[in-house]
Amino acid sequence: MTTERLSQPRWRSYAGILATAVLLGLYARGGPAWGLGFVALVPWLLALNRVGTASGALANAALMSVAFVAAVLHWFGAAIGAYTGMGAATATALLLALAPLMQPQFLAYALVRQWAGRRYGVLLRALAAACAWVACEWLAPKLLGDTLGHGLFPSATLRQVADLGGAVGLTLLLLLVNEALAAAIERRGLGARALLKPLWLGAGIVACMAGYGAVRRDGLQAPPAADAPTLRVAMVQASITDYERLRKQIGAYAVVRKVLDTHYALSWSAIRDHGADVLLWSETVYPTSYGNPRSEDGAALDREIQGFVDAAGVPLVFGTYDRDGQGEYNAAAFLEPGRGLLGMYRKTHPFPLTEHVPAWLDGPRLRRWLPWTGGWRPGDGARVLPLRSADGREVNVVPLICLDDVETDLAIDGARLGAQAIVGLSNDSWFTDYPVGARLHLAVAAFRSIETRLPQVRVTTNGLSAIIDDTGEVLASTSTGDQAVLTAFVSARDPAPTLMVRWGDWVGRAAAVFLLGLAAFTLWRTARGRTAAADAAPATLEVVVLTPLWRAASGALRLCAGAGLLWLAADMLLRTGLQIQSLSQLMLFAVLVVAPLVAAWAIERSFAAQARVEARLLVLDRRRQRIELPLASIVALRPWYVPLPRGGADLRLAEGPLWSRGLARANPRALQRMTAAAGAPWRLEGRFAAGLAELAQSRADARRPRLDHALLKFGLFPLLLALVAFRLHQIIAFGGTFGEYYSYGLVAYLTGLAIWWASWSIGLMLFAAALRIAIEAVAALAVALRSAHAAALRDALEWLGRAAFYLGVPAWLAMRLLAV
Repeated sequence: MTTERLSQPRWRSYAGILATAVLLGLYARGGPAWGLGFVALVPWLLALNRVGTASGALANAALMSVAFVAAVLHWFGAAIGAYTGMGAATATALLLALAPLMQPQFLAYALVRQWAGRRYGVLLRALAAACAWVACEWLAPKLLGDTLGHGLFPSATLRQVADLGGAVGLTLLLLLVNEALAAAIERRGLGARALLKPLWLGAGIVACMAGYGAVRRDGLQAPPAADAPTLRVAMVQASITDYERLRKQIGAYAVVRKVLDTHYALSWSAIRDHGADVLLWSETVYPTSYGNPRSEDGAALDREIQGFVDAAGVPLVFGTYDRDGQGEYNAAAFLEPGRGLLGMYRKTHPFPLTEHVPAWLDGPRLRRWLPWTGGWRPGDGARVLPLRSADGREVNVVPLICLDDVETDLAIDGARLGAQAIVGLSNDSWFTDYPVGARLHLAVAAFRSIETRLPQVRVTTNGLSAIIDDTGEVLASTSTGDQAVLTAFVSARDPAPTLMVRWGDWVGRAAAVFLLGLAAFTLWRTARGRTAAADAAPATLEVVVLTPLWRAASGALRLCAGAGLLWLAADMLLRTGLQIQSLSQLMLFAVLVVAPLVAAWAIERSFAAQARVEARLLVLDRRRQRIELPLASIVALRPWYVPLPRGGADLRLAEGPLWSRGLARANPRALQRMTAAAGAPWRLEGRFAAGLAELAQSRADARRPRLDHALLKFGLFPLLLALVAFRLHQIIAFGGTFGEYYSYGLVAYLTGLAIWWASWSIGLMLFAAALRIAIEAVAALAVALRSAHAAALRDALEWLGRAAFYLGVPAWLAMRLLAV
């Protein structure tokens, strides 16, 4: 009889999964453990590095998902077991069995990481895997909306980054830092320099997060304007739970009577002792349909609630049901004294099965198997309603009911509709025995305030009711089981729209687009193959021969054009919303941007030359001048550290000094190959010469003259988009495609078209500049890390940038047109 042992790599794999699960379990508990989020995945990543096949990576990730659920969400299984009556053990076992389906981001992450690692190296492997994680969470939202980024909530500084990309954006950054640390550990045997590169990258991400968070947090501390209307909002937490048990004991009417009487008493206390201007009661506090009574007793209770509001003289927001011909809804009713029902908000995201069952799944058999399933219908989306005091003070709010606050879209839609605060109503009574669930729900809800910069008042049945400011800080909260009144001040202020409000929940979508682009590029590269043409020595090179004076002049003109474009864009953004509305702006664009660019182009055109080698001479042929330099008189190339007016290089003469002129648009690697073919190889001079030459070569290899031509990008393409937008403008403003022409003549019509064209051109210039900065930064980082896949990475980024420019912008315009 023999005994088989697990191999050491498999033991290490299990140990890595277990270590990550323990660290994530501590991280999820919050408090000072938030820092573990930057290291928790490292043991698992090191284990994944030892897996050589996709099937192995998939199995490893499935085990990781099970360990994650056991360590982080074990309480959820017990809560489900208590709610459904199936028992904690059975529910937890079912939850663990379904873990790969409930946490599919682990599977997507491991598979994409394995795929990208075989093709593109460590840097792109980390980025692609992180994008797979967040794209998966976007495509398959989790039941509780949980993501790794929520664990950073205890850090008042780092969580501020969520106004750029939400909690999912924090998840993306956490994954990249974990990847950097794992890469550093893998490289520890290659010397200090190899070890420090990924460590610097990870530290840089954390430093940028901290710097942005500190600046953003300080900028949000200003008090509201003195004349801004302010309301004192009282949240009533009555701590009456388990309606079903009470209904069996004392009857349905007695339950409603008990709930209402308790809320009346606490509300009168809030008005008398706290001077409340508005009252908030929790979700489903009135467990029947308000305004559509099922009986005379129900109609009497409806009148009683309105009578209380009239007598109190303050508006009331409370959880109830709503009904129409389609069915019943979980809702929030807004009542005003003397006016009655102002409006209803219907819960958009009812809890699956317990509140809502999709039509394709519903039926008598399901109802027999799961008798606790609900029958509410989902609402129609965000709605903004006013809270008005008796003396006319008013604050616009967007209500969110329970699971609504784990979704980013509703709060963002509310901010776009003019909400000045968030009102949350929840029934977290099923978390009574599982406080970790209530804390998670509160943290997730607080991220809606960070993303929108809207303060939030949140009332629950028995905790945790809370006051949350626009930085996500919980200023005050009740405890679970307390019967209490919590009072907050809410002001009518309109914060500047955050990036999340402007773009929505964009990180997951952008990650999915990135992965699709990377996959398409990989297929294209595989089909196209690699040739040796790039290594062939060119016969001639296009260069620009510039003296220092002319180089400075051309570079200054390009800088002036860039500065003019930024100034004009900033001016438009502050005054007119990033659009040109007058001929004076068009003239400024021509003077500040177009004229300097044309002047710089004219200088470079005047000094353009063809470089080639003839009989051991470097020949520079211009239209009216021929320059010949013996190859033996030149010993080195020194690439320009500052690529102005473009990238280029200086020639080091054998006597010592630099040649009196520089070569702009010169590719150092191409010059090296051309002179090496003539038997006179030149070396690269300078500390960063190799990196700069590699950047220039990758830029030249990735360039596509037709798609990247300035006339197409900033002339013809903007005109195409402007024609579409201009036609819509003509229809809306003048009633037809040629409405302005018929009303004001041809000059006015063409002037309007020119203004729209210039506006689109400027916008696309700014977008192209942002893409260029991002591409060059990533490409430079790859070269600095000496990645073997730097050239492939540059090519992939360039194609992704072209896709974002030529496909993304029209898609965005189409969505805007459909919205109109």
